[in-house]
Amino acid sequence: MSALLFMTGLPELGTAISTTTLRHNPLNAVTATVERVTYSDGRTAVRKELRKPVDSTGPWAASTDPRHWNYWRRELEVYQDDELRSQLADAGLVLPQAEIVEHPDGAVLVIEDISGTPGTQFSLAEHAVLARACGRWQARPPAERPWTSTGFLRDYSTTRDVPWHLTNDDAAWQQPLVRETWPPQLRAAWIHLLAHREELLDLVARLPRARCHLDFWVSNVMQRPSGELALFDWAFTGDGALGEDIGNHIPDAVFDLFWPAERIAELADTCIANYLDGLHEAGWRGNPDQVRLAVMASGVKYAWLLPGLLGRASRDSHLAYHQEVDSRHLFHQRGQALSFVADWCAEALNHVRR
Repeated sequence: MSALLFMTGLPELGTAISTTTLRHNPLNAVTATVERVTYSDGRTAVRKELRKPVDSTGPWAASTDPRHWNYWRRELEVYQDDELRSQLADAGLVLPQAEIVEHPDGAVLVIEDISGTPGTQFSLAEHAVLARACGRWQARPPAERPWTSTGFLRDYSTTRDVPWHLTNDDAAWQQPLVRETWPPQLRAAWIHLLAHREELLDLVARLPRARCHLDFWVSNVMQRPSGELALFDWAFTGDGALGEDIGNHIPDAVFDLFWPAERIAELADTCIANYLDGLHEAGWRGNPDQVRLAVMASGVKYAWLLPGLLGRASRDSHLAYHQEVDSRHLFHQRGQALSFVADWCAEALNHVRR
């Protein structure tokens, strides 16, 4: 079978002797496997296999359109982009080295296995460092690329398979797991968010733009002992609002139980302040209120999550990032975070109407 090999600086590795599957999204049609490979000399690498679209359907369908949010080749392009690697390095961020092997059915990425502190274990201070570095990176306009996504927020968030009717279903809200763990004001707040969903999407679309990661959250970052922050999983990267990545990072950390909901406001204040500081450090002189608006209004991305949870509340077990967790704890944490997101969106709407 013919193959195209592309090297970006990863040292030659020996014979693989074992593999361990890593946690990832198995629903995404692009991703076949993600695993850590151990070689005979003791070194390790992350092997990620990507599939070409073949009759791909559903909310996680793969695409051959370079501007689609789930374009199957995008990560291949990212890891070969030396200019992006340099821009990230200038900001204190690392794009790992990778070896790329293309074949008729897709491609394999063998990615540098970076060790250190995973984002899932970050302290507040480490979240601050990450947000600041993200600001430094996104302060400068990026070079045009034909493979970056456009319209991610709208396209991703409006193509979910969602039981929207449950938001107005009394019986759904009376399920014990919902009734006993969610804030009483959440129902009205979410109905308000859904009623203004298009307005929020339009708002984010007209705010100042940046090259965004678009899956910026704790599971896609690792801090080296040297302090550098490596970012992984560039499958969605493309056009977004300045601040949209931070608006994703904050609630996602809580939704998947990597940060306590009781401290979400503290995380938000810290990340937003440091992101703005990073922007200013790199020479950005825009309006900080527009960045704050993008952070808040981008919470509309999660419009589908609450009705989806209502539809699953009667199940015997529940998952957080594809791992089984305590159901009551999960629904309590997500209920608090959803309430925070709803308040964010309401504040954004109120701001633009003043």
